[in-house]
Amino acid sequence: MTDDAAIAEAVARSGAPADAPTDAPQAAPEAAPAAASQVDLAALYRDSGIGDVLGELDRDLVGLAPVKTRIREVAAHLLVERARTSLGLAGGAPTLHMCFSGNPGTGKTTVAMRMAEVLHRLGYIRRNHLVSVTRDDLVGQYIGHTAPKTRDVLKRAMGGVLFIDEAYYLYRPENERDYGQEAIEILLQTMENQRSDLVVILAGYASRMEVFFESNPGFRSRIAHHITFPDYEESELLEIAERMLGTMHYRFDADSRRAFADYLARRIRQPNFANARSVRNALDRARLRQANRLFAGALQGGEPIDTAALTLIDATDVRASRVFDEPLLGAEPPG
Repeated sequence: MTDDAAIAEAVARSGAPADAPTDAPQAAPEAAPAAASQVDLAALYRDSGIGDVLGELDRDLVGLAPVKTRIREVAAHLLVERARTSLGLAGGAPTLHMCFSGNPGTGKTTVAMRMAEVLHRLGYIRRNHLVSVTRDDLVGQYIGHTAPKTRDVLKRAMGGVLFIDEAYYLYRPENERDYGQEAIEILLQTMENQRSDLVVILAGYASRMEVFFESNPGFRSRIAHHITFPDYEESELLEIAERMLGTMHYRFDADSRRAFADYLARRIRQPNFANARSVRNALDRARLRQANRLFAGALQGGEPIDTAALTLIDATDVRASRVFDEPLLGAEPPG
């Protein structure tokens, strides 16, 4: 019997039978079965399946230890809240809106998708559903255009999670004819009135998100969880690169692995580095160079190409990058 059923049965059995004669001697009433007073958190955890989601998060994402810790803390809090509700101890629906702050390519969108799955498995959203948008999806370019655009996005996201990337672009005070404020007002109203049926996750650079919250305190008051995504270490970026290559059926050998490590040491010190996103772009360019190298060899009468050649990213494919044409910042000057 479930806890809810046990509670219902206890309520039904409390009190004297309806057909008992009023003038008959009253026997001492039997003690009603006690309502459920405990819950098996471990069983609740297993039944929810969130352990599988958290395990996938650990396996699929390199590094990000503080982010994974915070996600586990949020999941544990929501699990306990669900247990409290089952015992009649609900304190009201928890506020679930979040802010993911960090540089590009640090896994914010991926973690948002995992968070949506956790919330769905715990019953806090109706659908395992994430709608990812930017300013252009919410803000119109003329009067009367913003409200329907914003409401259409909210309608699509309702019952799930709305992920707004680079959310600070919604606010542009320098432009008097900007319509972002209208979108902000609609979002704030929906985040408050529909918080039991929609979770909003704002994302963007940490410094810009802080300015955005200072300019829009209504957002700050509605955000319960602020999670900071750190940049990846060089060793983590190299592991990410090898994982990406593996999914595409490519590989490094010892020489090309060293070359890519050298590439990373240089690239992360240059402007506009975007962590895993820049790694993917670098690998795409290396694959283009590999294809060009293999094709040029075939035209010159080379041997048929085998699997090993088709899958190998050579060191020359990496070192042909323009990154190696520039001096390594912070390196010792030549003697």
